Amino acid sequence: MTRTTMKGLLLASSILGSAGLAQAQDATLTIESWRNDDLAIWQEKLIPAFEAKNPGIKVVFSPSAPTEYNAALNAKLDAGSAGDLITCRPFDASLELYNKKHLADLTGLAGMENFSDVAKSAWTTDDGSATFCVPMASVIHGFIYNKDAFDQLGLSVPTTEAEFFATLDKIKEDGNYIPMAMGTKDLWEAATMGYQNIGPNYWKGEEGRLALIKGEQKLTDEPWVEPYRVLAKWKDYLGDGFEAQTYPDSQNLFTLGRAAIYPAGSWEIAGFNAQADFKMGAFPPPVKNAGDTCYISDHNDIGIGLNAKSPNAEAAKTFLTWVASPEFAEIYANALPGFFSLNSTAVKMSDPLAQEFVSWREKCQSTIRSTYQILSRGTPNLENETWVASANVINGTETPEEAAKKLQEGLESWYKPAK
Repeated sequence: MTRTTMKGLLLASSILGSAGLAQAQDATLTIESWRNDDLAIWQEKLIPAFEAKNPGIKVVFSPSAPTEYNAALNAKLDAGSAGDLITCRPFDASLELYNKKHLADLTGLAGMENFSDVAKSAWTTDDGSATFCVPMASVIHGFIYNKDAFDQLGLSVPTTEAEFFATLDKIKEDGNYIPMAMGTKDLWEAATMGYQNIGPNYWKGEEGRLALIKGEQKLTDEPWVEPYRVLAKWKDYLGDGFEAQTYPDSQNLFTLGRAAIYPAGSWEIAGFNAQADFKMGAFPPPVKNAGDTCYISDHNDIGIGLNAKSPNAEAAKTFLTWVASPEFAEIYANALPGFFSLNSTAVKMSDPLAQEFVSWREKCQSTIRSTYQILSRGTPNLENETWVASANVINGTETPEEAAKKLQEGLESWYKPAK
């Protein structure tokens, strides 16, 4: 071989090596998500913070409408056209994606040590052997109220069930405000802001939820029927035409100052801050009797995983390690008040309403929504059936006992607790 030929080979090898290096570092990552409300936050805050430290990697946030996300994502994954990063719903929906080999195992990802087992529980296999999404945030249920309306009517924050209904009676009697903004047309609102909001105080949070999974309790038992009896009483306080009222209608009624109380998830905070021109406060679900232990739904809500077929896996892992960092946790929690970091590092939040919600963790026992883990894997789907049952009970078209019986029969038709 001549020296000239060798030089040429070395040069070619060097060029190929450089090209390979550039290819490994330069990538554009696409994030699939249902949180279309968060587009500006990703584009203006999160992505610039990441790209500043990782100049070879570009990130595009590409959300779908929330109600279309699951179907759209599954279609893309099946077609091989899904983005590199998959925003993960909690528990069974994402576990199914992992079991279908759509999500990669992230157990050994750098940064995963920043999360407790509880934080990872929504995205870990039943046997605990694999974690497939980086936890991002949880949401807390409770009630947001119009402070100006409460001050005007001389109302104090209710702490017990009796005080709660006495407060609603006073608001109704005054006539200037709809006591509570919630509709039943969209079904899920009645279950998520209704049944799953107040229910943990009756079934004692994790104690009841785990007993249901183990088959030690049934949905026809008193702790599961009683919240429906309480919900049935809400009908008188939701205003005219609540049966035809959509979720956006409820949000508008409250932010326009026409309703005094909004059964809420903490995810409403950012939007309400932007739209309401009155002072707001929040209170946890009232307990049945003074002195009872309080329980809150502090629900693991959102994580992010790696498309197992992503052509940019290494760059995606770099991004996911950043999502697992305290830096991401702080930016995210303050950009989206009401989405509470699951990172073990404490995050200082500036929003007073978010601070109020998260303070309940110190005095109440936390649980997750009762239908999300294991109990909605079959048909009929318990989560979706609970939407219908909750709306029917509030509308008065089904009694609490009838609703509970139907739910239990549906669950028993496919679910057999492990012995």
